[in-house]
This record gives sequence, structure tokens and C-alpha cells, in this order.
Amino acid sequence: MFESLRSHVWAYPALEVVHITGIALLLGNLALLELRVFGAGSDLPVKALARLSLGIALAGFSLAAASGLLMFASQAAELLSNRVFTLKMLLLFAAGCNAAWFHGRASLEKLDSVARAQMLVSTLIWLAVLACGRWIAYV
Repeated sequence: MFESLRSHVWAYPALEVVHITGIALLLGNLALLELRVFGAGSDLPVKALARLSLGIALAGFSLAAASGLLMFASQAAELLSNRVFTLKMLLLFAAGCNAAWFHGRASLEKLDSVARAQMLVSTLIWLAVLACGRWIAYV
């Protein structure tokens, strides 16, 4: 299967499209929720918006993770020796820890300065993940 990813002219690019679609769903919905946490669209109930946007963001993450694992499996040795790939994986771990902390402390119910800082940190981490993902190809 992984050989077909490398040998078929459209397989890897199609997988990249799925990966990018997942990233767009993830980051777009996190940005939407962050804007609400910072006060934009204050007439929208936070909990209802969070249910919708976090559900779509989770679907996007699932797409990105599944396609990313397939892309990784097709060139694992190459990627494991790439420091930018390692940095991307560490940043993904940091994003997960930040999300766990955010939801663990019920930040959506508090919407305090800590919640805003967590959302800002989340966005910065995800932008760094995105940059690393693009940078991998050039290192």
C-alpha cells in the first residue's frame, strides 16, 4: 500500500489535498472560536458556537492525522531524520496539552484572561505546526 503512494502519480498529491483540507477545517474553526472568545460576534452563544466549531475542528484534525500518518508511513525513515518533522511532532504534542488544559479548566465557561491566553497560544502553536509542515519539504 505504501509503495503505491510513492509510485502512483496522483496518490501522494491526493493525500496532501486531504491533509490540507483537514488543516483548513481545524484551523478555520479554531480561529472562529478564538474570535468569539476575544469578543467578536458577542451575540452568538459561546457554548453553541463551540459545539459546532469544535466538532468540525475535531473532524478536520482526524482527517489531517489520518492522512498525515499515511504520508509518514510512505517515507518514515526520511521524516524521522528531519529535525523540522520532529519539531512539528513536538508542537502537535504541545497543542494537545494546551487543548487538554483549556477544556480541563472549563475555559469556555470562564472566558477569562487565562482562557484568552490559552486560545492565543493555541493559534500560535497551530501556525507553527503549519509552518513546520511546509518547511519539512525544503530541509
